[in-house]
Amino acid sequence: MVMLVDDQPIVAERVRMDLLADPSIDFHYCQDPADLIGTAAEIRPTVILLDLLMPGVNGYDMIRRLRHDPVTSDIPIIVLSAREQVDCKAEAFARGANDYLIKLPDKRELVARVLYHSRAYINKLQRDAAFNALRESQRRLEQKNFELMKMSNVDGLTGVSNRRHFDTLLAQVWAHAHRSQSPLSLIMLDIDYFKYYNDNYGHLAGDDCLRSVAETIREQLPRATDFVARFGGEEFAVVLDATDAQGATTVAGRLLAAIDGLAIKHGASPIAAHVTVSLGIASTVPQPGQQPKILLARADQALYEAKAAGRHCFVNGNGMPGTMDTAIP
Repeated sequence: MVMLVDDQPIVAERVRMDLLADPSIDFHYCQDPADLIGTAAEIRPTVILLDLLMPGVNGYDMIRRLRHDPVTSDIPIIVLSAREQVDCKAEAFARGANDYLIKLPDKRELVARVLYHSRAYINKLQRDAAFNALRESQRRLEQKNFELMKMSNVDGLTGVSNRRHFDTLLAQVWAHAHRSQSPLSLIMLDIDYFKYYNDNYGHLAGDDCLRSVAETIREQLPRATDFVARFGGEEFAVVLDATDAQGATTVAGRLLAAIDGLAIKHGASPIAAHVTVSLGIASTVPQPGQQPKILLARADQALYEAKAAGRHCFVNGNGMPGTMDTAIP
């Protein structure tokens, strides 16, 4: 599509006739330069033939307007002018023209240049479209990969971190605590007599119970550096960064109280009429040569002692059992 901008209809007719030599070329005539941008936006030309000398119009300013408007900024501009001076040509190219022809050129040259610039522009549009499609495809792929990575890190039932992600995060937090020589605490939490709950109410109710407990634990961890993971079955692990034994004991008391507050009926429990939990706490400042598994082993041992003490309580690293009342100042 060729758009000619020229105030002389006789010139427009001559150009139209010359371009008929190639049936692939469509022609549009714009006599009023004021309609230039609007017409270009409507017909989407692949080449603009522009006269420099029109009444009341500066052709160089028109080139600049075309180059600064997003609709026409990349469309090839071929200047048609009676001016043969080198300075005129140089100024046209400096403003953004792609080519310069003296009026009126041989029709073979006109057709050849129109086809050359049109094809170059069409190829650019196709490359841009392909590039944009590729970028969009890459964006969607990155989004899918992010979603898959997120899914691989999240427990599908409860929505908290899974065991695999827990191991990764604990190693990172441990390394940071080792570098900064800051305390790190781990709470292992187990739902008391959960097998009895499943046997009595069914596995669907058991799933709902797990989700409620997981969400409640997460709500009790307002700091972004703390996290909870489903460690396995009805067991959860809570990592408290920059937290000593006293701080972890306070958190354990809050967790006991919050889960009690859910008042999830548990008619099969031998210790309470509602769902309860037992917790084991371990705290340390990582030392050279130590690994996170030492913290896991201590918390697991404390959890075992909490169960041996009658459940529905927590045990910290010194083996002394406590309840939510003894934990909260």
